[in-house]
Amino acid sequence: MNVIYKTGTQILLLFLILSAASCSKVNYPYQYENPDSLDDGWETIHLDSLDVDTSGIYQLFNQLNEGGHKVHSILLVKDGKLIIEEYYGKYNVYKNHDLRSVTKSVRSILMGIAIDEGFIDSIDDPITKYIQYPVPQKNLDPRKEKITIRHLMTMSSGLDCNDWDPDSRGQEDRIYRQKDWLQYFLNLPMINDPGTISNYCSVGTILAAEVISHASGMAFDDFADQYLFNLLGIENVSWGHTSNREVSASAKRLYMTPRDMAKIGQLILNKGMWNGQQVVSEDWVEESTSRITKITGMDYGYLWWSVPLQVDGDLYMLTAATGNGGQYIFVLPELQMVAAFTGGAYNSQDDKLPFAIMSKVFIKAFKNQ
Repeated sequence: MNVIYKTGTQILLLFLILSAASCSKVNYPYQYENPDSLDDGWETIHLDSLDVDTSGIYQLFNQLNEGGHKVHSILLVKDGKLIIEEYYGKYNVYKNHDLRSVTKSVRSILMGIAIDEGFIDSIDDPITKYIQYPVPQKNLDPRKEKITIRHLMTMSSGLDCNDWDPDSRGQEDRIYRQKDWLQYFLNLPMINDPGTISNYCSVGTILAAEVISHASGMAFDDFADQYLFNLLGIENVSWGHTSNREVSASAKRLYMTPRDMAKIGQLILNKGMWNGQQVVSEDWVEESTSRITKITGMDYGYLWWSVPLQVDGDLYMLTAATGNGGQYIFVLPELQMVAAFTGGAYNSQDDKLPFAIMSKVFIKAFKNQ
């Protein structure tokens, strides 16, 4: 995953942003509005009450208001307070959004909770300790018995599963055409020893969710409600998939509002704490968001990315949940900042635009606060 692609809309936007950086604050047609207080756990604050140069922010949203992009929403939280909330097209504060692979990072949190609650003994347990069915029926290999939960969480099972390689037998679109996704996944041939090489593999994370379901004796969505969403006050949430087949709860993707996406980010920023309650252990948050392995050169933890951004010669490391089309949760502890983005730039490099917004606008505005 390359971080920023300067194509199409991004070239124009970056040009305007860079130009704005040298300008004093002026009035733009964009009219900032303080996010509404909705009694949903978020305290809001007016952007202009902060001691920051907002010229780049106003320039950004002035340009976005002219259209020509596929951004659906942008939210920014600073010091635990919601300060920016913008929606485009048919999207609004109450409409939930298909999160695509951001769901993977939420699965990571739920795995930590399953371990905290004692449903799972260790991330280094073999998956066969919790799942008795399905079991491999083809390409039998003793290395399959050594695949652990950790290997699924770091996408290093060793099975021939690489979503970014169209020739991989476990590429996700191929698997989604199968009748039994998990059986097909476990039947794949081994091409590496478990734990040695990480390749981006979506179905492995579905199997990890299935481990949670089997270990807890609960449907995965029910587990998520009881141990995560209810505690964060997340109610407008649903699960679905673009497949026409009947899909198990463990395989479905999340649909969530951007405000609730930001709650997930704030939970990570607060090291697992929400409103004074430890929802997931601090140790799990620190471990799962650390740089454990690499996928195509990018640092990866337990279903969370670590993305470096250079801003005015300084290095900032984003903890990121990412999803096709422009779905992002960004956590930046150094600035006590969380951002949430949704979009519709599916299978397009333009879905990387939020990285440019973070580096050229938000971090730039607040780095010297």
